[in-house]
Amino acid sequence: MRWVGRGLIALAVVLLLGGWLVYAISWGLLGRHRGPGEIAGPAVPAATLAARDARQAADVRALGAPAARQILFGDLHVHTTFSTDAFTSSLPLLQGEGAHPPADACDYARYCSALDFWSINDHAENLTPRHWQETVASLRQCNAVADERRPDVVAFVGWEWTQVGPTPEQHYGHKNVILRGTGEDAVPLRPVAAGQALRVGGGRGLSPGPAAMALLEPGGELQPYFDFARYMADRDAVPECPADVHTRQLPGDCREVARTPQELFRKLDEWGGESLVVPHGTTWGYYTPAGSSWDKQAGGAQDDPARQRLWELYSGHGNTDEHRAWRAVRLGLDALPLCPRPTDDYLPSCWRAGEILEPRCLDAGEPEETCAAIAAETRQLYLANGNRAYAMLPGQVLEDWQDAGQCRDCFLPAFNYRPGNSAQYALARSVRMGFIGSSDGHKGRPGTGYKELDRVRNADGLKFGSAAVRERLLGQPRGERSSYQPLDLAAFDAGFGTFETERMASYLTSGGLAAVHADGRDREAIWRALERREVYATSGGRTLLWFDLLNAPEDAAGRRADGTLPMGSEVQLAAAPRFRVRAAGAFEQQPGCPDYSLSALSPERLEQLCGGECDHPGERRKRITRIEVIRVRPQLEPGEAVLPLIDDPWIRHECPPDPAGCVFEFGDPDFPDSGRSAAYYVRALEAPSPAVNADGFGCEYDASGRCTELSPCYQDHRTPLEDDCLAEIEERAWSSPIWVDPARP
Repeated sequence: MRWVGRGLIALAVVLLLGGWLVYAISWGLLGRHRGPGEIAGPAVPAATLAARDARQAADVRALGAPAARQILFGDLHVHTTFSTDAFTSSLPLLQGEGAHPPADACDYARYCSALDFWSINDHAENLTPRHWQETVASLRQCNAVADERRPDVVAFVGWEWTQVGPTPEQHYGHKNVILRGTGEDAVPLRPVAAGQALRVGGGRGLSPGPAAMALLEPGGELQPYFDFARYMADRDAVPECPADVHTRQLPGDCREVARTPQELFRKLDEWGGESLVVPHGTTWGYYTPAGSSWDKQAGGAQDDPARQRLWELYSGHGNTDEHRAWRAVRLGLDALPLCPRPTDDYLPSCWRAGEILEPRCLDAGEPEETCAAIAAETRQLYLANGNRAYAMLPGQVLEDWQDAGQCRDCFLPAFNYRPGNSAQYALARSVRMGFIGSSDGHKGRPGTGYKELDRVRNADGLKFGSAAVRERLLGQPRGERSSYQPLDLAAFDAGFGTFETERMASYLTSGGLAAVHADGRDREAIWRALERREVYATSGGRTLLWFDLLNAPEDAAGRRADGTLPMGSEVQLAAAPRFRVRAAGAFEQQPGCPDYSLSALSPERLEQLCGGECDHPGERRKRITRIEVIRVRPQLEPGEAVLPLIDDPWIRHECPPDPAGCVFEFGDPDFPDSGRSAAYYVRALEAPSPAVNADGFGCEYDASGRCTELSPCYQDHRTPLEDDCLAEIEERAWSSPIWVDPARP
């Protein structure tokens, strides 16, 4: 019997050691702190900068465009692996490349994407005091590489305020805070978060936890998971700062929270200094509740026009430009949510949920009236469960949903499009913000849209190493596909599947850029261009764009010597406004990297950062094929219908095949007698070219207009890593609006 006793003791020791190991992994005791990294590259040579400027100056002369200011390109929305979602996607389990800290972002902007400026915007909810201090120090080092009077790259310090409300009334969305300066007094001791640390899935941190994640990859490297656990333990140990205490009186080792935009603006005011707050992803229904609109942020306490001067119109998460009449949910006479019926151009997800289960019910032999009632109940349950509703259908797969929730006729639309949060809707609600593009990438890579390749690296998607990993992390499929009873989500841990991660992957693009018309290359010149909204957005290329009011009054603020006003301006006019658009397409790209990148970084560093492909413009520009003019007339009163106020496009101009670009003039003869204000902006469209994930689900439609055949970009073995899911689109640039108000008597 002694061997039995020894065996039990040995088993107890094994269990104890195993329990300790799981505990040690989960609480980060075996992990290492991952710091900001080391900036490797020197400054871009002055001769290279001069050559860039000379090329642009030649194009300016060819178009007869204003030459006083130069156009610079940047990315004001960049995440590193200091953000939880970015760290997660870096893990081997998701075919990640490992850490990409702030130093990587600096080198990437300088030598891969060749940007003129960028900002770091890790999620404030995830940033520990140590990581925040390291972020600020790294950005200062990035700037110190070059002469601040004529820098090659300007790096701005910032963060993302990441708010996700469960209902439209409580949802304000995500906003990037960008700081003008980097000095001690210019940078707050803490970034301001929207709430507690972000949770991806249920429970503490990620679901499953780090220990379980490591076990899902037997034989793999364990240290990344140990480090991830350390990261989460450090993050979760940060206490929330005391409420109702002036921000300058708070300690530096707590998480400062502002639960509404109004609180965020107040805290920025308390700290002082210049900052901009940029809403982004406003139409992205991945987390934005159905029924959300910009109404509660259009003026009033939840707006700050002095800081909130820019709108991220386009990013790697799609476009937020266009308004549409359809909605994902409607309110009945009793103010209860109702599921809308499908239209020719939109299939509500709630409606499709009922359609998926009703045939299963009929196949089970149930009466038609019973199945119709189950379909109706399913639609209402879908609305009640919000962003978790996708997981409520037993055994569902991506293809079951067809193209439910998507904007079929928008340019590279955000996933599960919310038109009430679009830029056009906000303009109709009298919001006045300039337009920028960004990447919103989570791999420390500012400005990824310079070449349409390497989908997993540049389009922010995930890649599951196996079907088992995919099913465990997504929390699906659950239940039998024959079942017609929706799953109860009250106690259902859907993992990543709490949101529609797998469907959303087909709507991730390589991202956009912000362009500024600046008086110089330095920080001050770029900041002043952002402030005066003399900015525009591109879908990734370096398109040149000018949009000017030609007949500005002599006393108009910002009026040039030739009587014109640039994009982003506001003016009062009694006469009909007249405008001019000038545009030149982005340079066609050459393979590989330019000489200055090859000489600055080692081949290994270039491969790690850029995948061996950099911004490498050739001699020819893409052709501008069309100019579209959009006119939006703001409401005269809040209840006025919005759709008739948006003319998109109001004017469409086909451009001749001129290699120099396109010049177009137009006016609005109806303005003087209309008695109302108007916002005008333009799109400059290039000739079609292939782009990553440009076709969404790759739908084939039947005679009734339904998406019956899908070719999505899967996140597992069904789509090979080398498949970039390319389709042709018309890359474009969007100007900031010019607002024209009737002249006061």
